[in-house]
Amino acid sequence: MEHDMIVIGMGPAGMALSAMGSAMGLNVLAIEKKKIGGECLNCGCIPSKALLKSAYIRNAIREAERYGLQKTDVPEVCKPFERVQSHLKYINEEKTVKMFEKVKLIIGKGGARFVDSRTVEVDGAAYRARNIYICTGTMPAVPPIPGIDTVEYLTNENLFNLEEMPESMFIIGGGAIGSEMAQAFSRLGTKIVMAHMDPHLLPMADEEAARLLEEILTAEGIKVYNKAAIKSIRRKGKLIAVETDTGEFMAEKLLVAAGRKPAIGSLDLDTAGIRYDKRGIVADDYGRTNVKHVWAVGDCNGKFLLSHAAMHQGMLALMNSMLPFKLKFSKYVVPWSVFTEPEVAQVGMSEEELKGKGIKHEVIKVNYGDYGRTITDEKTTGFVKVCASSWGKIYGVVAIGESASEIIHEYVLAMHKNIRLHDIMLMQHAFPSVALLNKRIAEEWMMKKIKKPMFQRICQFMYRL
Repeated sequence: MEHDMIVIGMGPAGMALSAMGSAMGLNVLAIEKKKIGGECLNCGCIPSKALLKSAYIRNAIREAERYGLQKTDVPEVCKPFERVQSHLKYINEEKTVKMFEKVKLIIGKGGARFVDSRTVEVDGAAYRARNIYICTGTMPAVPPIPGIDTVEYLTNENLFNLEEMPESMFIIGGGAIGSEMAQAFSRLGTKIVMAHMDPHLLPMADEEAARLLEEILTAEGIKVYNKAAIKSIRRKGKLIAVETDTGEFMAEKLLVAAGRKPAIGSLDLDTAGIRYDKRGIVADDYGRTNVKHVWAVGDCNGKFLLSHAAMHQGMLALMNSMLPFKLKFSKYVVPWSVFTEPEVAQVGMSEEELKGKGIKHEVIKVNYGDYGRTITDEKTTGFVKVCASSWGKIYGVVAIGESASEIIHEYVLAMHKNIRLHDIMLMQHAFPSVALLNKRIAEEWMMKKIKKPMFQRICQFMYRL
């Protein structure tokens, strides 16, 4: 074979595969029709966090007087989109490319398409490999709203190419992208209206946490419309008119953040006999398609639309290509985080899911407002909630508050390794870290046990022996 492996798409999954494969000494060809890093690095996770940081600083400036500072003591944040592009340029040119010095890269020459099950073509040249890994990810899904094709709308693909903050923006979608960008743009001076069809923001989240986030965004001046149907969109002078079942809204810009769809249309999968459906390329729990030497890894297989899941699948798929035993994707729990302020993070089943499945569970909850560290940091909004069995097996966790995206990982490891709440209680946590809230959860769970009369009688008997 000409190559050991061909990687199509250099987003998180493709980057993981290429870096690992070349480190193993394999002959790796990687094909990317746009830029290394895919959606996540260039127009998703990374630029959105850069914009959120600018928004955070601008918000801190506005609140400076609460801490006895004059606003002139803190420099203003200016030109946030220039800062975003500056960060991306540095990451792309100084950091990312160096990781792939031993990989044969074909960048910016168009997408790959299958000629047969072992051969792909790019820019008129054909390449063959022992294994082919499809890592093309997803693209924005644009709902078929009457008139949407008559206006210029934004998605994550062009949002960060703006040069100035718009005066107003209407956001379709209440998921992670919609919520993060609503807060970022609002704090940077844009009037925001957001509407979506689900009963609450972050439809995949614990409802209590989602409702709290909605209260916070509303308090910041963002108008949120749940269960909203959008009837039509049209240009009205210099503005865009969005007609909903709750009225008509006018905005300078329209952001569509209403989900994703697999980016597989240009691959000519039928030529190679590779099965796919509306969710993406059909792959088993190891990442393998119906063609045994072709693998579908990351968002393009529709299993989890998360960058870290894509990277993880890339690692597992490469190992599954060579090991006599296989590692299942489903064996590993998948957390997610939304980087609003406060952050929202979750892993496992929510309280609503457990009730729906009839799984008996206990709910343990601690509030940020009851802990000295978060009180002194003035980060008292939020909570950590754990759903567990009576014997401490963790079914699911949601955290909303300061550093929620960090403290969730203790529970990810606990669930993966079947570590129970009593183990977390006995683990020493540095005081006064925010993660000490996890220990408090475990202590709350144990205190409920201790207060039961039967347990108290056992303790008294053992103590007095």
